[in-house]
Order: sequence, then structure tokens, then C-alpha cells
Amino acid sequence: MPKRILHGVVVSDKSNKTVVVKVERRYSHPLLQKTVRQSKKYKAHDEHNKFKIGDAVAIQETAPISKDKHWIVVSDNAV
Repeated sequence: MPKRILHGVVVSDKSNKTVVVKVERRYSHPLLQKTVRQSKKYKAHDEHNKFKIGDAVAIQETAPISKDKHWIVVSDNAV
């Protein structure tokens, strides 16, 4: 089974080897048919501390690295 890849923006880089990535998804409301934006934050592993706040990144799910980290940053050219 392929691992999920999500695209988002780095909102925090204060922790060592960890970045917090905000991933936003858009969907149509089932009843009102209005476009709704929903966001979620993920902690992702950044081995070399190279990503800074505001960078667009792609994250991929992986085996648990710590209690909260189950994602790893794979690239910085996210769409």
C-alpha cells in the first residue's frame, strides 16, 4: 500500500529536527454546497533542520518516530 503524501506550509520550526506543517483541504459542504476550508497540523521529521517558517513542503507518512511524529518531510517544491 502506498504511503500518503500531503502538501502544506511550515508554521513552526522551533523544535530540533521537527517542523509543524499545516495542511489545508477544501471540500464542498454536503447540504449548503459551499466550499469549506479545513486545516490540520502535523509534526514532521526534518533531519537537517533546513526548512523554515513559510516554506511549502510535501510530507509522507512513515513509521512512528516519536509520540507525535509519524510524518517525514520529503521535498520542498510542494504545489
